[in-house]
This record gives sequence, C-alpha cells and structure tokens, in this order.
Amino acid sequence: MKSFNYHQTTEIIFGRGRISELATVAGKWGTRALLVTTDSSSSFLTSLFNSVIKDLSGSGIEVCHFKGVVPNPTVKSISEGSAMARSFKADLIIGIGGGSSMDSAKAIAVEATHEGTCWDYLFYKNQPTNKTLPVIAVSTTSGTGSQVTQVAVVTHSDTRDKSALYNNLIYPRVCIIDAELMISTPSFITACTGFDAFCHAFESLLHPNKGAYVELMAWEAVHIVCATLPKLLKDLNNIDHREQMAWADTLAGLCIASAGVTLPHGIGMAIGGMYPRVTHGEALALIYPEFCAVTWASAIPEFAMLSRLLNPALHASSDEDAAAASGREIEQLLQQIGLAKKLRDVHIPEHELDALARQSMVLPDYKNNPRVPGCGEIAAILTNSF
Repeated sequence: MKSFNYHQTTEIIFGRGRISELATVAGKWGTRALLVTTDSSSSFLTSLFNSVIKDLSGSGIEVCHFKGVVPNPTVKSISEGSAMARSFKADLIIGIGGGSSMDSAKAIAVEATHEGTCWDYLFYKNQPTNKTLPVIAVSTTSGTGSQVTQVAVVTHSDTRDKSALYNNLIYPRVCIIDAELMISTPSFITACTGFDAFCHAFESLLHPNKGAYVELMAWEAVHIVCATLPKLLKDLNNIDHREQMAWADTLAGLCIASAGVTLPHGIGMAIGGMYPRVTHGEALALIYPEFCAVTWASAIPEFAMLSRLLNPALHASSDEDAAAASGREIEQLLQQIGLAKKLRDVHIPEHELDALARQSMVLPDYKNNPRVPGCGEIAAILTNSF
C-alpha cells in the first residue's frame, strides 16, 4: 500500500437541526463574532441569519453582521469585511452560506489580523500567523467543501486573477452541516455545487498525493453524487437527497484538503477569475468532457471505474474501452443535471481563449494531472469546448 499523510483539524457537526448548536459551539471560541454572509434576497436565508443572531446574542455573544459577500469573493469585498472585523474588535468569524461566504470568512480571519490584504497571503506568498482569528463555517450548499478545507479562494478583479490562500491556520475550527439549511437552494446552484463536489472527489483520485484514506472517501463521494444529484434536481425538497449530497460534499472536501485537485480546477479557476459571472461548478462542467478525452489514457483504472458507475453496461467492456467512454458518460451526466454547455453559451469570447489557456497555468493544478499538458494542449481543450 502506498504511504500517505492525512491532516484534519475541523470538528464536524453533521445532522439535521444541528444549527441549534451554533451558539454553544461559538461560545467556546469567542464573545465578539463577525457574521459573514451574502446580502440575501432569500426569505429563508434572511430568517436563518436573524435566528442565528438572536441565538448568539442570547448566549452572550455580541454580533456584527457583514453582508458584503459576493460570488467569487474579491480582494475588495474581503477588505470591507476585514475593516468591519477590526472596527468591531471581533475575536471570532462565523461564515454562513455557500463557498463564497465560507471562503470570505477565512480570508477575513487573516486580513483582519495582519498587515496588507488577503492577496498578500496567497499560497505562494507570505503565510499567516497564529494571530489569525478562529473560523466557524456553516454550509448552506453542497459542493465547495470549504467547511473542511484549509483553502480560501479570492479574485483580484484588476488583474482578472483568481487564486487562493492555503494554510492549516484557516481550517474552520468547527463546521456545522445541516441539510435542513439546504432545502431552499435553487436548482441551478444545486447542480453547480453538486458537480463541483463530484470534481473534487474524482480529481483527488487522480492526484499524486492520494492515499488509501482519500481513495475510500473519494469513491464514496463520486458514487453518491452520480446516484443522487439527478434525483435531487427532480425533487429539490427531498431532505434525504439533500443530506446525501451534503455528505458527499463533506467527503470530497476532506479529500481535496489532503490530496488536491488537477487540471480542470486550474482551468475553472482561470475562467472564474476572467469571467466572474460564471460559477465555479459551471466552469468545471464546461470543460470536463474534453478533460476526460485528453486524460483517460493516463489513468485507465480510475476513468474506467467512473464510466461504469455512470453506465453499468460498460462492465462488459474492457477497461480501456470503458475509460475511453468517460467523456461521453460525463456529457450524459451533464445533460441530466442541466449543465451541458459550451464556452460560447456563457459568452466567453473566442479571441480570449489563448489568454485563458495561459491563465490556466498560473495555478499549479495542471501539474498534478495524470497527463501534464502544455499551454497548447490546454488551448485545444478550450477550443474543443467552445
């Protein structure tokens, strides 16, 4: 068996109704909490935020509410939240929402206690210190895995660059995963986040840092998403399906926290940085069939198993033939969940594809792919996805 390392510091509180435990948990970490959320138009989320503030206040925790989270969080939005945290003298950050809210909470926890901006603390720059504020994450979607990772993704709007803080100090100290908070998630966001969870799990299986523990969790997550996401999209109020997807998301997050992601995430991050209107899961879906087409021959066992999960009839085929069918099978899955699109469908200009290919190599994710592509090969993937 291949040797491996595994590190996880986040306390996971999983189950229906467990949001009721937030105030008790938060009291162990601070008395002045900055609540980090979107300025939601959803009556459900507004009611949730108000309920959380009431519970926290009733437990003696003072709360300041930052509502400035934006999709694909920016350096500007993080600085606004950090300024509020410093002014309030927050000693705890609580992020409630999807990946953008949880990532914002982590980045604010760093910037509020350090010089400069969060952009100065990206994975390849200065690293944050123990001054970083503790974070509690409460997820309301199932896909980013941010509640159990040491990653906070941020976009620099001026340079159209999307990158990440990566440090064990920004693991949430506690996360609450309560499927009852996910019922109101609309269909498109459910599909995008669900496919993101699938990508996290599958790419961790291709990553050179994977080990036995990651493989165990990742295949379980892939299996759950393939079996559950199409059914959930036909019945958005099904709490059992929501809970299964929440579990798959958590498993996939644990996988990437230990192993990592590969080529599609490098391209997806570049798409999000250059075209912030495109959600992360949607960006991955745009290029996944072509990614399969260029990668399957370098990881036949993994792609063959994936194809057979999606289409059991392929058990009668050879491993090579099953693996070769992976792009087609992923396309079928994307059709089922409403994400079978091309780059042109989300208004990515054709004349920027070469620039997008170059940007896809800024992050090192492509180097972890079983087949490491050059810029020309990435440009071909983008052209064939256009």
